[in-house]
Amino acid sequence: MAKLVLVRHGLSQWNLENRFTGWVDVDLTPQGEKEAAEAGKKLTGITFDKAFTSALKRAQRTLQIILGELGQASIPIEKDQALNERHYGDLQGLNKAETAKKFGDEQVHIWRRSYDIAPPNGESLKDTAARTLPYFNSKILPEVKAGKNIIIAAHGNSLRSIVMDVEKLTKEQVLELNLATGVPLIYETDAKGNLVRKD
Repeated sequence: MAKLVLVRHGLSQWNLENRFTGWVDVDLTPQGEKEAAEAGKKLTGITFDKAFTSALKRAQRTLQIILGELGQASIPIEKDQALNERHYGDLQGLNKAETAKKFGDEQVHIWRRSYDIAPPNGESLKDTAARTLPYFNSKILPEVKAGKNIIIAAHGNSLRSIVMDVEKLTKEQVLELNLATGVPLIYETDAKGNLVRKD
């Protein structure tokens, strides 16, 4: 059985400042680096064959720290913007509380938590899934089906799209799903890529 591990990047500077980050290339905080190191410790005993990450440094740095903890820094790593965070459009860089004052709590909640309503000039979760899942299904899943242990270090919304697919969640269920920074989700899959166990 193959293992598929998903890790949302550690706490970034803009997570700390409560800003919409999206595709802005913000680095980890010292706390985020610590979270990544803790994730590495939790994954002790798993030997990875390949890693995937986004084009953004907060995810890449998280992966680097995890693999460093595991002594597996030399495995093949594929980086692709298909795994980037959801693009928040005009909201990128804005403080979430200030944005709620400007547009109203209800409107910001709709942008953040609906499945298919995008913020101005940005992506909805549905749009993010339309970018992330074809990449996951064509590049990552075949590796898992081949029995390889794979780790993906990416972002809250790109990973929510993958979790929705792997766990066969409904749109309503995925809206309730929150992935903590730096906490690995560990799946065991069969030869068809179907979920057998989740840790």
